[in-house]
Order: sequence, then C-alpha cells, then structure tokens
Amino acid sequence: MKGFKNFLMQGDLIVIAVGLVVALAFSTLIKAFTDSIITPLVNAIGGGGANGLGVVVNGQLVDFGALVSAAVYFVIFMLVIYVVLVLPYRAYMKKRGISVFGAPAPTKVCPYCLSGDLPPAATKCSHCASEVPGA
Repeated sequence: MKGFKNFLMQGDLIVIAVGLVVALAFSTLIKAFTDSIITPLVNAIGGGGANGLGVVVNGQLVDFGALVSAAVYFVIFMLVIYVVLVLPYRAYMKKRGISVFGAPAPTKVCPYCLSGDLPPAATKCSHCASEVPGA
C-alpha cells in the first residue's frame, strides 16, 4: 500500500491529473459554445427551428442559456478541483519541503543570446558561454 501511495503522490502525476480535469471541463465549455452558438448560426443559413432561451436568427435559436450554464459549470468545477485536489496536495508537498503550483524560480536573461532561463547566480551563459553580468 505504501508503494501505491508513493505512486499517487508523485508530483508529475498530480499535475497531469489536474491538467486533464481542466481540459475536460474546458472541453465542456467549448462544446456548449459550439452546440449553442456556432451550430445554430450555421443552420440559420439553411433555415430550421429550435426551442429554448436565446435569440432566434432565421428560425434558429442561438441558445445563450446553455452557454452561460456551461460557463457556470466550468467555474464551479474548477473551484471544486482546486479545493479538493490542489490545496491538499500543495499542503502535503509543503510538508515534504517541495513547492508546487507556486511562482516559478527567478531567472535572468543573457544579454548576448537572449536566453531567459539562466539561474540568478550564473556567471556564464549555458547556451552561448558568454560572461553574464551579476544581478
């Protein structure tokens, strides 16, 4: 059971899981947009009819209600994911001495090759080997 717990609490696995959940929720929002706004506008060119809350354009309903509903669903879903997954994971990793989902580490830019991923204490650029002035 300890090995399974260690597998589940790996940083990359949690980050990927949160990203997947965000992508799935975002896909719901996009699907509602296309089903409720884009498709009826395209169908309005050929005629037809629909029922619901929104604006009727050439017999086709542009259903703003479904889009608003999907947006509210997205916000609520992301809030739940943040409270249920991200906050406990951040607290767990903080106890282990690892910072996750925080601000990125500071870096500096090489004035010669404009590489922007150099550590602040670097004296030579790792890309072009030029001398980099101190911070």
